[in-house]
Amino acid sequence: MRLAVTGGTGLVGRFIVNEALRAGDRVTVLIRSVPVPGFFAGEVAHLAYDLNAEPPDLSGFDALVHAAFDHLPGRYRGGEGDDPAGFLARNLDGSRRLFDQAARAGVPVVFLSSRAVYGPQDGPLDEGMSCRPDTLYGQAKLAAEQALMGSGQPALVLRATGVYGAPGPGQRHKWADLFDDFAAGQPIAPRIGSEVHGDDLAAAVRLGLDGLRGVYNVSDLLLDRRDLLAMWARITGAGGTLPERADPSGFRVMRTDRLAARGWRGGGIDRLQATLRDIAAQAGIASRGR
Repeated sequence: MRLAVTGGTGLVGRFIVNEALRAGDRVTVLIRSVPVPGFFAGEVAHLAYDLNAEPPDLSGFDALVHAAFDHLPGRYRGGEGDDPAGFLARNLDGSRRLFDQAARAGVPVVFLSSRAVYGPQDGPLDEGMSCRPDTLYGQAKLAAEQALMGSGQPALVLRATGVYGAPGPGQRHKWADLFDDFAAGQPIAPRIGSEVHGDDLAAAVRLGLDGLRGVYNVSDLLLDRRDLLAMWARITGAGGTLPERADPSGFRVMRTDRLAARGWRGGGIDRLQATLRDIAAQAGIASRGR
């Protein structure tokens, strides 16, 4: 398969590209600059692309995975900073132009959306409920979803939760600051959230490349910071005071029944523990076990 991927050098996009390379796809990354040698698990081609600009010609590709999103570093919600108009112009208008280009080329699309499209809800989050996003990030993702699904072109939308995994060369993993604060004895605020490993998200993308269409949630673990840091402490011997357990009553889990019915499964706690050991090894910390 000849695959075009936007955002391939991001924390999430790298998992998608590496899965495609393992599957034998010929991958072209659509990013501003040529990727650093060795960043991916194999060789990729490159096309210069910026969400602000007109997309390149997508003729000749078998599918497009759109994972690019322009935001302040480390921030999705609130990632617009003090430039909401520019944020929308880049992410929503840029996505629409990309989808139009894919339609002209007859290329199916897999779009990486977010649980943020749901906004405040009562009960578990499922794909059939009405969305009411309360952040500009969620609003931009939802509007891009609607533009894509209303175009009539073959498409899969993946509403992903938080994505974790060992970082690539030159990257910091999503919990790096949290682990640093924990080791330094800083107070940690209680928090609970849902997570999915980047490889499991890439497996969901593969279902789209194989013909799955529609809108699907992608989530795996409900993870309390207390439990995460306790695992990290067992694996690394890191000190620090564990935060109080967060109140889970206000957190809405994502239902993934529809995706599971298509054969998808998350890696669960075993994959999380293996990833923490990988992160420790990359940091030069000898693992002490599970």
